[in-house]
Amino acid sequence: MNWALFWSTFGLVFLAELGDKTQLTVMAQSAATKAPFTIFFAGAAALVAASAAGALAGSVLSRFLSPRLLNLLGGVLFLVLGGIMLWKAATESTPILPPQ
Repeated sequence: MNWALFWSTFGLVFLAELGDKTQLTVMAQSAATKAPFTIFFAGAAALVAASAAGALAGSVLSRFLSPRLLNLLGGVLFLVLGGIMLWKAATESTPILPPQ
């Protein structure tokens, strides 16, 4: 096992997941159901499954595309999705803060 790669990937994924929709969903589910251990194991299993799908997709795509092109496509997709989210937030008629 390449431990340097393991820890760098762990660190990147851990930091990327802090405060994202996955963590907020797990917090909400845990608060609503009062079953934190069930929610933890379900959330962990879902993250493992999503990571496995990403690793498999990356492995398959790397057979057909260069690493540089994969990085470029990933960056472009990230920017496009971020732009779509920003546009939706800017054009949404719901106020950001509720009236007081």
